[in-house]
Amino acid sequence: MSPAVTLFLMVVSTALAGSVPIKTLVFSTATNTNYIEMIPQRPMNLTAFTLCMRVATELSGRREVILFAYRTGSYDELNVWRELDGRLSFYMVGDPVLFKAPKLGALQTHLCVTWDSTSGLAAFFLDGKRSLSKIYRKGHTVSPGGRVILGQDPDFYLGDFDKHQNFVGEICDVNMWDVVLADSVIQGMFAGEREPRGNVFDWESTELRINGDVEVATRELYTPEADV
Repeated sequence: MSPAVTLFLMVVSTALAGSVPIKTLVFSTATNTNYIEMIPQRPMNLTAFTLCMRVATELSGRREVILFAYRTGSYDELNVWRELDGRLSFYMVGDPVLFKAPKLGALQTHLCVTWDSTSGLAAFFLDGKRSLSKIYRKGHTVSPGGRVILGQDPDFYLGDFDKHQNFVGEICDVNMWDVVLADSVIQGMFAGEREPRGNVFDWESTELRINGDVEVATRELYTPEADV
C-alpha cells in the first residue's frame, strides 16, 4: 500500500471515530468521607427510568460496592449495587432484584438499568447487551425529595457511610431518563452517541457537589460522529 493511500485511510478513520472530552470522577481510596452529590434536573417521582453510567473498578472479592444511591428521609428509593457474590442488583424500598452478569473490572463498562412500573419489567445492560428481564415492584413509584449520592451508601438521609461498601474506581457519563429507552438507543450510547440527553440527569450539565477527596479528571470518549 502506498504512503498516500495509508495517510488517506488514517484521516478517514480519525474523522469517523472522533472523540469528545468528558469529565470523570476518580475515587482513589476506601473511605467513608468521599462522595459526590448529583442535583436532579427534575423531581424524581418516577414510574419508569433508564439509568446509565460508565464504570471501572478493581475492587474484587466478597465485598459489596455501591454504584448509585438515591435516598429520601425514610427509604433507599433507588440503589444500584455490585453484590458480595459479584451479581448486579438494584433496590427500591425493600428487597432487591438480582442479576448474574459479567463482572465489573478495571476496563470501563457501559452499564444501564431499566425499569417500568406498569409492567414491572427490569433489566441490566452491559456494553449494549441486555440481560434477561425480571418482574420487580410492579405498580411502584419512586418518591421525590431525596438526595443522589455517588461513591457512598447513605444509611440515613445523608450520612452513616461505610468504607467497606464505598466505591473505589472511576465513574463517568451518569445519565438518567424518566422513560425506558429502546434497546437500540442504549446500544448507540454504548458506541458513543450523545443523544438523547438525560432529562433527570444529563452528565454534561447536571450540577455535581464534591465532598472529600474526589478527583475530577478529563478523559476522551470516542464517538461515531464527533464534531471536528
